[in-house]
Amino acid sequence: MKFSTRTTYGLRAMIELARSYEQGPVSLSFIAKQEKISQKYLERLFAGLKKEKIVKSAKGSTGGYELTAAPARIKVFDIVKALEGRMSPFYCLTEDGKVHCGSGCGCGATKVLVKVQDAVNKALRETNLGDLI
Repeated sequence: MKFSTRTTYGLRAMIELARSYEQGPVSLSFIAKQEKISQKYLERLFAGLKKEKIVKSAKGSTGGYELTAAPARIKVFDIVKALEGRMSPFYCLTEDGKVHCGSGCGCGATKVLVKVQDAVNKALRETNLGDLI
């Protein structure tokens, strides 16, 4: 199972914001330079984070992005969900662990897939952004 670069890069960028919490907005160009991530890619990631109200933007010469809450109050699950959308790594399961198999196979594999998905989601819900700095 793999999360996309959206998650990896998004978390790295969010950690940069968390390190600067309450110090004013951080520009995407600064984050891009620090993390060696394309600024254009960060712009797309931050659009989703802003839409989910995890970050807010400030315009102007000293503008950039800030967290909307303290790092300890932002769950990694919410960040990943904002970046990836669907929080089910397996196509045959819904986000809440219900089997939704298009082929109706009723295979036994879903038993372990549900356990894996639950464990991943639990770990993401129990980890906050503050834990990562």
